Amino acid sequence: MTQPIPFERPLESPSAGPAADVALGPTGRPMPLFPEPGPVAEHGRARVIAMCNQKGGVGKTTTTINLGASLAEFGRRVLLVDFDPQGSLSVGLGLNPHEMDLTIYNLLMDREVTLDDVVVPSGIPGMDLLPSNIDLSAAEVQLVHEVAREQTLQRVLAPALDRYDVVLIDCQPSLGLLTVNALTASDGVIVPLECEYFALRGVALLKTTIDKVRERLNPKLEIDGVLGTMFDGRTLHSREVMERLVSAWGDKVFHTVIRRTVKFSDATVAGEPITSYASSSTGAEAYRQLAKEVLTRWPAA
Repeated sequence: MTQPIPFERPLESPSAGPAADVALGPTGRPMPLFPEPGPVAEHGRARVIAMCNQKGGVGKTTTTINLGASLAEFGRRVLLVDFDPQGSLSVGLGLNPHEMDLTIYNLLMDREVTLDDVVVPSGIPGMDLLPSNIDLSAAEVQLVHEVAREQTLQRVLAPALDRYDVVLIDCQPSLGLLTVNALTASDGVIVPLECEYFALRGVALLKTTIDKVRERLNPKLEIDGVLGTMFDGRTLHSREVMERLVSAWGDKVFHTVIRRTVKFSDATVAGEPITSYASSSTGAEAYRQLAKEVLTRWPAA
């Protein structure tokens, strides 16, 4: 599965058939209409989602911030977990990594530190953050000698499950011990995938890791979906990658895709989600639609 993926370009466009009148979405499938999420009568019983891909720069942090903010707009109580030593999620929400007294590292390594000591408001109503900085890189080395080292994050996140509806974990771009911790603590995985050829090649290795974690550590783990990011429908390459993605993953691929726009970079510099920085932009609407699609995929419980 890690061999180069051939692309076959048809010499002619397929002839229009009876289904030619059906409006197709960017994934080449009919675009369904996702219902508006209803209110939540009772908060708690959080679903924990790992935002995971060992390739960097595919949109994990951007998706964590903006999907979380969109879910909060729909009345869900959301906790974002920055589980990357680079601390991009924390920086993307306006925090200075050098001014943090307590981070997720302290929560993992010091049993005297509680969840309430570390959680900070994100600036978005209904959304909180467990911040991170470079200190977290030491945890990967120190956890090696711990008993049940793969369950450490699951243990420290347990008190949050009754307070939040959704916990989104922004994983680092690797398949090391921190990522295994995130997968062990999660109910589902969302795989952001840049619509670019090299991004496709590493997904097989990620799928193997997820299968191993499900088999050995976390039987309930499932792939909630694969999200195409940085999509440019004007280029043949993006369309071919999307076609290959759908043929390999089928219905696991979200109908929603995230297109390229400079507004994402601007929102990061401003330290806030695109849903508040540029509320009416195409990027904000895409993440609101993704939030609706994600909620339709999750079990009713």
